[in-house]
Amino acid sequence: MVTTNIFHCRKNSWPPEEYINKFTLQLLDFDSAAPPQQAWRRRLNSHANILKEFSVTFMEAIKMVRLGIRMWSYVREEASHGRKAPIDPFTRESCKPSASQGVPLGGMGSGSISRGFRGEFRQWQILPGLCEASPVMANQFSIFISRDGGNKKFASVLAPGQHEGLGSRKKGDEHGIPSWGWNLSGQHSTYHALFPRAWTIYDGEPDPELKVSCRQISPFIPHNYKESSLPTAVFVYTLANTGKERAKVSLLLTWANSIGGVSHLSGDHVNEPFIAEDGVSGVLLHHKTAKGNPPVTFAIAACETQNVSVSVLPCFGLSEGSVPTAKDMWGKMVQDGQFDRENFNVGPSMPSSPGETLCAAVSASAWVEPHGKCTVAFALAWSSPKVKFVKGNTFNRRYTKFYGTSEKAAVNLVHDALTNYKRWEEDIEKWQSPVLEDEKLPEWYKFTLFNELYFLVAGGTIWIDSSWQSACLKSEPYQVTESENANVKITEARANRQGAQDTTATAGQYHNDETHCRDSTDEDESRAPLRMENPSGCLQTSTRMDEQFDDNNDDVGRFLYLEGVEYIMWCTYDVHFYASFALLELFPKIELNIQREFAKAVLSEDGRKVKYLAEGKWGTRKVRGAVPHDLGTHDPWNEMNAYNIHDTSKWKDLNPKFVLQVYRDFAKTGDVSFGVDVWPAVRTAMEYMDQFDRDGDDLVENDGFPDQTYDTWTVHGVSAYCGCLWLAALQAAAAMALQLGDGEFAETCKRKFLKAKPAFEEKLWNGTYFNYDSGSSNNSKSIQADQLAGQWYTASSGLSPLFDDFKIKSVLRKIFDFNVMKIKGGRMGAVNGMHPNGKVDETCMQSREIWTGVTYGVAATMILAGMEEEAFTTAEGIFIAGWSEEGYGYWFQTPEGWTIDGHYRSLIYMRPLAIWGMQSALALPKAILEAPRINIMDRIHISPAIGGFSHNETTVRKIAAKSGCFGNSALHCAC
Repeated sequence: MVTTNIFHCRKNSWPPEEYINKFTLQLLDFDSAAPPQQAWRRRLNSHANILKEFSVTFMEAIKMVRLGIRMWSYVREEASHGRKAPIDPFTRESCKPSASQGVPLGGMGSGSISRGFRGEFRQWQILPGLCEASPVMANQFSIFISRDGGNKKFASVLAPGQHEGLGSRKKGDEHGIPSWGWNLSGQHSTYHALFPRAWTIYDGEPDPELKVSCRQISPFIPHNYKESSLPTAVFVYTLANTGKERAKVSLLLTWANSIGGVSHLSGDHVNEPFIAEDGVSGVLLHHKTAKGNPPVTFAIAACETQNVSVSVLPCFGLSEGSVPTAKDMWGKMVQDGQFDRENFNVGPSMPSSPGETLCAAVSASAWVEPHGKCTVAFALAWSSPKVKFVKGNTFNRRYTKFYGTSEKAAVNLVHDALTNYKRWEEDIEKWQSPVLEDEKLPEWYKFTLFNELYFLVAGGTIWIDSSWQSACLKSEPYQVTESENANVKITEARANRQGAQDTTATAGQYHNDETHCRDSTDEDESRAPLRMENPSGCLQTSTRMDEQFDDNNDDVGRFLYLEGVEYIMWCTYDVHFYASFALLELFPKIELNIQREFAKAVLSEDGRKVKYLAEGKWGTRKVRGAVPHDLGTHDPWNEMNAYNIHDTSKWKDLNPKFVLQVYRDFAKTGDVSFGVDVWPAVRTAMEYMDQFDRDGDDLVENDGFPDQTYDTWTVHGVSAYCGCLWLAALQAAAAMALQLGDGEFAETCKRKFLKAKPAFEEKLWNGTYFNYDSGSSNNSKSIQADQLAGQWYTASSGLSPLFDDFKIKSVLRKIFDFNVMKIKGGRMGAVNGMHPNGKVDETCMQSREIWTGVTYGVAATMILAGMEEEAFTTAEGIFIAGWSEEGYGYWFQTPEGWTIDGHYRSLIYMRPLAIWGMQSALALPKAILEAPRINIMDRIHISPAIGGFSHNETTVRKIAAKSGCFGNSALHCAC
């Protein structure tokens, strides 16, 4: 943790009094209406500049021309089957990305809607893998104010009138939303973000005598695996009347029956008013999705109290032929401040016609006494209970475990949101307070830490109810079938706590509550029978999936998140290596389940052939022993490795990263059953790497192509990045083997480590840092920012350092001095590659980029090495370039990386969650940060026997039966 008060001299990054009048802050300082001091801030009248995307150089384009041709052909082929390629650099969104994002709505895994800092609802991700970036401008909050005597009236949309999403007031728009009162300038209104909450303060706009706070709350609550899955959000308006006259204030929420894009025009949508318990009432908007996707139902609602009355307008349209029109609706609110109570009795509307936009409105009205205050609460929910992937599998979302699959679930969701949001806030504040109140931490770090978590909602997450799968499979036992649709051989070994028995399980097809989930196949790939083998090669029947996922009635479902909204691959593992610290810290059961999924995948084989685009050669989709790059795109869990640029079975970082993550999670949680479950896959993953030791020095060598997460940056021979990961994996595997009682394997790993470490240092250490690789290319001596990734995990897991303290600090100082400080004085983060002469390595696109998540990882490594000041200076560059007002506008859409001139690549990306690696490093006890008194490798005694990794049947069977000796943490086992 930070050991000194080196940050006391720094003022708050954005003191709230510079944005809001002190009197207003004091006035709203009750019921959480005032934003916290530690929040990201933006004025509503700020310009949302268009972001600049990267472009390749002429030489890079020449080198990639063949790849580009093959990728173009692949993208077109996928489109011909109605599918989107996982990587498509050719298609551009009609809505150009801008610096307009804010805190997204809802919990995790049930679809997401983002909300810009100026109030617009945008970035729609209701359907898996599809993101509609454009705002739906009919979705707005508005305010109508009249005072006793009728002398003063105000009516305004609560969003700035000069908004590029609104369009021009051309002929034909006079009946649509341009007819509303877009009167807000935003000059005296501010947005404050501390995920999962946000505050918008209207400091006398539009009424100078009315202060308004809108508080946005979503149920993202660490360790709460129920409410964190709910697709709902609450908007709490606090009204403070500073005038001498009583004011009638009506707040209005309007909503289009749309899931983004042009979906509102597809027709057959229906709106329906409802009245629920506890004063909750509103409108249901039933949306019939196109292309056979499952339907979606929205609920917009407000809560009626003694002082607040709620009314609705179930239907209005945006064109002249609508009855009523948007203009009519607005006129009614200006005149009366509410709708007719009879509207609750009209029942479902007629289905909309194609080309017609169906909207609804909910109004909540209250009288606010002179110098009085009032609270009005709205809620939004969207219920899309089924997830359907393009190739046919359908699943129930996690929240259906508690709310069912009925369209009426949306009513229960908004009801529970409006009745529980205060408890949610208490839990959120209890979680965040220790960080926010830590005076040793810089202010920018506090809110950036929490705000980077936006990705776990807006990053295309899917959370399904696996217990529903189990129930189905119990009633219909899994069968091994032969058909032309399968050529997947899955070999799984799972050791129980006694360590004496292996069972097998399959990752094959699933069933839903109506029919088999798989209802379509990929006709372009030849397939053969599904086979199950035990480690000795005998064909046997698989066990049911419920055995695999039985967690003693503590099932938390199965979780997916995208690499990024532009790279549509689920749980990309080389990137999860950086991002997983967030899940481990906040939702550890999800993290362990993801590791179990990959452990299962390690022991599986998918013999279907895939064309790899970089070389144009064909290869096997999934090789046994290789960690997959991802869990798939259009058929996750069943068709892994959607990434097809390179053959990732030849990558050198995936298997070590799997071993390192598994050991870190095992050490952090002390979950012995998890360790026993995944141990066979750990051994297999380590054995698989033997083939990449070309010269017998027990080091893995890279093969002269980009065979790791930097997939345009070629590596020759031994590399600093992959070699360091391999050394760390040898130590982690040895430690885990020792703690699980597999002494033979622990010896083997130690023997390899003792041989590989000096070879690594001899080939790469140059007296100051480790060279990029042992080749002879013009960048072989480059300074790679990420060269100590293995040491990062070693220290994070409480293991002994890979190298002596002098070498570790020497490397980090070199990275700090060159990769960080030589780039605009440290105000952009750490560039991936830097020549020793102080010039950026421009070998390829990625060598010259600054990767946000890697920079956070480097900063975490610095913290673990006792270099706190350098660590926060390094990470602050990401804040300055990405989140500050002087930066490029990447807030709530942090990209994979940017160039030194601020051009981004891949917005809304997974890797920046690595900032939680910094928090993990800060939270580690001092005893762990210091070198352990007893090096765990010293406890492994090497027998005279000679051996590498063994490949006999005992490989995945030999686990000691002494699991009872473990305490709360596997780190403290002393068997």
